[in-house]
Amino acid sequence: MTEQERRTRSTEAFFGRRKGKPLRDQQVGRMETILPELKVDLASPVPADLKSLFPLPVDKIRLEIGFGGGEHLVHRARTNPTTGFIGVEPFINSMAKLLAVVEAEGLQNIRVYDDDATQLLDWLPEGQIDQIDLLYADPWPKKRHWKRRFVSQVNLDRFHKVLKPEGIFCFASDIDTYVNWTLQHCRDHGGFEWTARNAADWLTPYDGWPGTRYEAKARREGRSSAYLTFRKR
Repeated sequence: MTEQERRTRSTEAFFGRRKGKPLRDQQVGRMETILPELKVDLASPVPADLKSLFPLPVDKIRLEIGFGGGEHLVHRARTNPTTGFIGVEPFINSMAKLLAVVEAEGLQNIRVYDDDATQLLDWLPEGQIDQIDLLYADPWPKKRHWKRRFVSQVNLDRFHKVLKPEGIFCFASDIDTYVNWTLQHCRDHGGFEWTARNAADWLTPYDGWPGTRYEAKARREGRSSAYLTFRKR
């Protein structure tokens, strides 16, 4: 893949808001002090072992792309203290919300990245991530915007590179067209096996699933969700 190809792909551009309401003073303070401590520094050399990013021993590493309000990421970090979590979220207000919880609870198994996830994926070493979560990502419902969807052949290549052998990619959405899009892209990619054996496998939330505010909104509006699990071949 040439540098020219990288620059011209639609997936290389970040689409979406980066900032909402003005941050409060405490939030600004956390962004200035806590974020630099937790942020994965892409200017630094890639560690031989990603587990060294965390100040305490971890036996697995899990990447969540677009953690939104952080409900899922925080829940998983609380209930899996020996797993290291890397959360990606460019939206400043969401990052500020997460940092407040990390500070209040003293969570040491979370690291973050506050920019385009493709940059982090390109920096990560091969074969060290146990699981990637892409949960209620922006579906870009208008057909002319489908090329902006994060699931693409290019990004599936990235997932395949960083996942361990038989590593897991989990995708949840309440938008049928995005669910079908993801199934088709993973099928066409060839490097991922959909693990479902019957309808209950993809209609049932993941084990320990805490729910998210996006899921709650979907239910209020009468939409059901799909929970897809793919295993790296």
